[in-house]
Amino acid sequence: MVLRALVAAYVGQAGPVSSAALLHLMPKKLSSASIRNTMAELDDAGLIAKAHASSGRVPTPRGLRVFVDQLLDVGDLGPHHRRLLDRELYRADAAETPRLASHLLSEHTRQLGFVVAPRVEQLRLRTVHLIPVAAGRVLAVLVAENGGVIERIIENVEPISPRELERVREHLAERIEGRTMVGLRRVLESERDGLRGEANALLRRVWSLGLRACEVSDASVEDDLVIASRLALLDQPEFSDPERIRGLFAAIETNQRLLDLLHQIAHADTGESGVGLLMSLGAELGEPSLRECALVAIPYGNSTGDSSGPAPETSALGVLGVIGPQRMDYGRVIPLVQYCSKLVTRKLLV
Repeated sequence: MVLRALVAAYVGQAGPVSSAALLHLMPKKLSSASIRNTMAELDDAGLIAKAHASSGRVPTPRGLRVFVDQLLDVGDLGPHHRRLLDRELYRADAAETPRLASHLLSEHTRQLGFVVAPRVEQLRLRTVHLIPVAAGRVLAVLVAENGGVIERIIENVEPISPRELERVREHLAERIEGRTMVGLRRVLESERDGLRGEANALLRRVWSLGLRACEVSDASVEDDLVIASRLALLDQPEFSDPERIRGLFAAIETNQRLLDLLHQIAHADTGESGVGLLMSLGAELGEPSLRECALVAIPYGNSTGDSSGPAPETSALGVLGVIGPQRMDYGRVIPLVQYCSKLVTRKLLV
């Protein structure tokens, strides 16, 4: 009870909490001596600490971890907030969705909202078009289920008639629906290896053009961390120092370890629920400029697959969440991040 009340007061007032203040916040009446003794025990356990010369206490990262993991009751997002988010995200097209979701996370949590946009090879595809553009050159246009378009110029193509090119396209279209670029490559490579001695000229064309259309360049596999707005974080008193906020933004935008962590979340085994929420505090983020920050992140685009169609080739399309001070209203932030994940998943996969 005392740790719950202390964290709630700390989140609300952005400063140390005294035993006298806690006396009025207890759900059950406790004496001043009981509260002081309990705070001393929490201090000895490393869950709270004295703040500078003040007589008040603040939760430590360990105390916040215990609070979130064991004491926090995370409810559903209220209907009003759900309607607001539904309306804002409904009007966005697939290409705008990551940036808009990042903006909404910032606006509704007053933290730094972010989205790791889907990698191109993770998008599920609907169809393909092959267009001759010059002698020996064919433009492959891969259309994703979310409406996105991926274009590839295939060079050094042997002479091929428009009719034969259309037949190649039809063969690829039969194999492409519901698969990602990685999945389509697997299918074509498997066919090529299994039928190599029996293949006719058309099938060889299908494999050659299809595999080259699905090549993923080094540039396309880089994680794209989308941060639409930084203004909300400036409202937090912890970031009133310009040097501190500048160091924070630089660390976020250049920190490959942070991107690696987010990428691991997207591809982690999330169990039966299909959703894995991660909270990292301070030193867990592996970056000195983030040592007083917290990260709440969750994958989006999880797919359980369809037994009648192609098997899913990835656990998630990406990750979204917020970064802010450790003094974060986790009970409000976590359900909001979870609901945004559902909305973005619905937008990109349905």
